[in-house]
Amino acid sequence: MSTLGIPHLAPELESALVAGLGEVEEFLVSHVEGEYPFITEASRHLALAGGKRLRPLLTLLSSQFGKGISEDVIKAAVVVELTHLATLYHDDVMDEAPLRRGVPSANARWDNTIAILTGDFLFAKASDLLADLGPEAVRIQARTFERLVTGQIMETVGGEGDQLAHYLKVVADKTGSLIATSARFGSMIGGASPEVVDVLTSFGEQIGVAFQLADDVIDIASESGVSGKTPGTDLREGVPTLVTLHVMSSTNPADSQLKSLLSKPIEDEQVIKEVLAALRAHPALEVSRNQLHEYSNGAKKSLDSLPDGPAKAALVSLCDAIIERSA
Repeated sequence: MSTLGIPHLAPELESALVAGLGEVEEFLVSHVEGEYPFITEASRHLALAGGKRLRPLLTLLSSQFGKGISEDVIKAAVVVELTHLATLYHDDVMDEAPLRRGVPSANARWDNTIAILTGDFLFAKASDLLADLGPEAVRIQARTFERLVTGQIMETVGGEGDQLAHYLKVVADKTGSLIATSARFGSMIGGASPEVVDVLTSFGEQIGVAFQLADDVIDIASESGVSGKTPGTDLREGVPTLVTLHVMSSTNPADSQLKSLLSKPIEDEQVIKEVLAALRAHPALEVSRNQLHEYSNGAKKSLDSLPDGPAKAALVSLCDAIIERSA
């Protein structure tokens, strides 16, 4: 396994990506400096807490299908990570989350107002940087942001009819859209052909959905905060996930009590432990894992038309790494 979490990564490519991510990290931290020390502290709070940096990594990796990493590709990678960070500040307010990336969330450390305004500040910083990349990049970002917000709204108000289909559409909008844009920016700004840009955008969307479904599985199956969140976070908030939706669709009378508990937020920590134990033993967890594999395999299949080489092999290995996270 490479230092980037992608197995069997070609050494030369790994060196280029590690160097590029170092530039991204330096640019990211310097770009969120505000006029006042407190704004800088709040804005860097989650950035300095670490994170997987999946979106910048995919931007840099996708640039390999063109001319490779450049100053503008670095800027694009910072834009997608800033956008992602901004959504985390807002998400934690809506979820009343106490923990993010192993540290207190901004709303827990300060308050909801500070968290919301800091998220807005990061969106502004992303937009400022985006202007350097041209009107097409601005348009793509605007449409991506529209999908991010749409997904959040539809998650909040819920859907009618097939709840699983509604959930997967929400995941595609909330998570898949920005990861797709990460791949699109990298390949487009890197100078890849329009056909390759389309392939990588489609790949990004599918692997983005797989990434979220893996987090759903981890939130139930993990004994500790592997994803940077406390296991059972979604149960506490009554937020539907892939695993719980499969349980809710069950027609087995033995699931009636579990379905009743899953129909609303669970506040009692002892009940949380009991529900987690029940879900870990439930067939819905394995069904969810199989569905995650289907998305990962679909992402791999979408790469068939790309030329073989270290970059394509890395994307295939990235699919495997996402699956391994949830094992």
